[in-house]
Amino acid sequence: MIVAEILEATMLICFGLSWPLNVYKSIKTKSTKGKSLFFLILIDFGYIAGMASKFFNTSFVWETKWWIFAIYALNFIMVSTDLILYFINLKREKKAALAQ
Repeated sequence: MIVAEILEATMLICFGLSWPLNVYKSIKTKSTKGKSLFFLILIDFGYIAGMASKFFNTSFVWETKWWIFAIYALNFIMVSTDLILYFINLKREKKAALAQ
């Protein structure tokens, strides 16, 4: 079963490496261009489902496999950060449009 957890963690790490770059882009550009609200919400929902699945998996042993849950949580936090930045940047864009 350890191979399954290693593969799951590898998938999560590979996906998760892109989120800090997206957050950085959101901060730097201060724009929602290239961002999809639906996509961000969908990804966050997927990470929530992944975390919730650990509570229903009877073979999941918290004492030894908590790190998989932690990777889900870290990815969720990064996507949620990008989601918050999306709304901050959207508000900024609307304010700038009204000022013109």
